Amino acid sequence: MQFSLAGNTAFNRFWIAETATVLAYQMVVVAVGWQVYDLTNSALNLGLVGLAHFCAQILFSIPAGHVADRYDRRRVVLACQLLQTAVAIALAIGSHAGWLDTEVIYAAAFGIGTATTFQNPALRSMLPGLVGDAVLPRAIAWSATAKKAATILGPALGGAIYLAGAPFVYAASALCFVAAGCTIVALRRPRSVAGREPVTLRFMLGGFAYIRARRVVLGAISLDLFATLLGGVTALLPIYARDILQTGPEGLGLLRAAPAAGAVMAALYLARTPLSRGVGHILFGSVAVFGIATLVFGVSTSLPLSLAALGVLGAADMVSQVIRASLIQLETPEAMRGRVTAVNQLFTGTSNQLGQFQAGVMATLIGTVPAVVFGGCGTLVVVGLWIRFFPALVRRQTLVRRRA
Repeated sequence: MQFSLAGNTAFNRFWIAETATVLAYQMVVVAVGWQVYDLTNSALNLGLVGLAHFCAQILFSIPAGHVADRYDRRRVVLACQLLQTAVAIALAIGSHAGWLDTEVIYAAAFGIGTATTFQNPALRSMLPGLVGDAVLPRAIAWSATAKKAATILGPALGGAIYLAGAPFVYAASALCFVAAGCTIVALRRPRSVAGREPVTLRFMLGGFAYIRARRVVLGAISLDLFATLLGGVTALLPIYARDILQTGPEGLGLLRAAPAAGAVMAALYLARTPLSRGVGHILFGSVAVFGIATLVFGVSTSLPLSLAALGVLGAADMVSQVIRASLIQLETPEAMRGRVTAVNQLFTGTSNQLGQFQAGVMATLIGTVPAVVFGGCGTLVVVGLWIRFFPALVRRQTLVRRRA
């Protein structure tokens, strides 16, 4: 039987809301970064903006999973959209009136970070109820395509609008958040979350216990965590652009865009051609390709080869991301999805941040090229170890949840 998403109104609305949210967020990030640097001329202050968002994620990821599993997820997402809209409007007014300073911007970054931390588990946990298990992997791939495209378009659009002034960027972001909220309101009510258990520490930490007991889910999440932790190269791209590849800002822009372009192509392929068998081997193969592409990029002194390596890296990462997200959703009961998704969000966010930090530290200690080569080799070692530690994940044939 063939399943289609084309006529699924609920998924189309979900897709529009998620895309509008990512687009708005990316525009805010561009404007905030430019304003902070314009106000302070300090790279440290730029880092503090990211730290404010990171702190919100660390503090609220576990409570966010609890909220997603205990309350109406549609209302949770709508509340987060309203908070992000309010923050964007405050930034627009502050920029126009001239009273916006770094402290207000840090508070705004923390507010946006808090909203996205609560929003993501609730929003992602809604998707299976909107499309069903049979087409969930394709829906995740289409969702990933939209988010990655918005991640590319958002900064460019925000930068272009910024030429007219920061208030216009924040106003445009607020409009996108409002549009996303209105679309969420129009969604049919998702399936009710199972009866509310008492608020206990055991309930809030239930996502950790569930993941630990499910080897397939634990293996998928931990494989991505360690691969991302070891294989992150984004922080070192400016060094490669200027000192190794002998190119300028335009070359750096291409290097940053290459992984996203590869990811979009891979997501589009998976959306049209869902994986039907051998997903365990494909998952480990994609992470191995990620490690090999990291190695090739690390030793390359040619801009075209480096761009090709980063494109392959982005595509491989997207394949593993879609498989991991599908397995997590399909292996997790409806009543647990918020907490499990929140744990995955916590691990993913932490590994991305620490991966960039690790790359910077290693580059300082042993040099830029050896640091990237070390990361690529480390990723391949992790693949070998995880094949031995998680044989059930290697043998997994399909994404669709096995029925008891």
